[in-house]
Amino acid sequence: MKLQQLRCVHQIVENDFNISKAADSLHTSQPGVSKQIQLLEDEVGIKIFQRNGKRLTGLSEAGDDLYDSILEIIREIDNIKNISNEYERDDTGRFTIATTHTQARYKLPKVVEAFVKKYPKVDLNIHQGNPSQVTEQILKGEADVGIATESIGQNESILCLPCYSWNRILVFPKNHFLMNVKDITLKDIASFPMITYDYAFTGSTIVSKVFKEANISPNIMLTAIDADVIKTYVELDLGVGLIAEMAYDENKDNLLESRDVSHLFPTSTTFIGIRKETFVRGFTYDFIKMFTPEIKDAELRNFLKK
Repeated sequence: MKLQQLRCVHQIVENDFNISKAADSLHTSQPGVSKQIQLLEDEVGIKIFQRNGKRLTGLSEAGDDLYDSILEIIREIDNIKNISNEYERDDTGRFTIATTHTQARYKLPKVVEAFVKKYPKVDLNIHQGNPSQVTEQILKGEADVGIATESIGQNESILCLPCYSWNRILVFPKNHFLMNVKDITLKDIASFPMITYDYAFTGSTIVSKVFKEANISPNIMLTAIDADVIKTYVELDLGVGLIAEMAYDENKDNLLESRDVSHLFPTSTTFIGIRKETFVRGFTYDFIKMFTPEIKDAELRNFLKK
């Protein structure tokens, strides 16, 4: 059994079972990949892939179990490379952050600016997705760290550090009726068309749960993953917007007014997550410190040892 054979399996899965694309990723030929897979299947005595003629269509039941072990081996290989790079070239490398739009747009810019100035030789990548996608990228080793709310903190394979808590605000055009309502209720909000996040994003499952428990059906007119898009349609007076509090700036969003509605919804927590048993390079450690500046070194080291 050779490492190259395991890499072939890994790249085939990563490239949606397209052998040609897997071969390109591995800088080799398609026949070469097919030969390595055949040799591995002969050695382990199972068919790793389901086939339709010569085309691979998925993992077999046995292949699915085998792939978990292959993925773990690939991750450990990456760990070994990270250890080597840390001691040989501690200020260079590739660093990938998986996060949601709200974090990327409103919380990360200043941190990224400071990080890039300190580590100009690090190739920094930001992948955006919903919290479930962020979680998946961490687990697959596609991201070094993930920043999101809710589901990222519910996976036992990810170390999650709470960073900050936040709640929601309601935004609407100037002189809107709700600006004069003393104590806004869920019924008040539901009486207007509502524009908010897609329920896969930014704690929106909490919002839907609150309305459901109150037996109130909000009039969802439009959903989006981007708070700027939500605010644009609110400015057109198409509805009221429910967004994360950090997404509103009274100076920049001067066509809108806002009301705090934290009394209606539970507080959400944003986490920074890293896959367990991952070797943390120095610049990753520094990034976590930059994003969560109040954490002490001893506390962070203990967190990473879990």
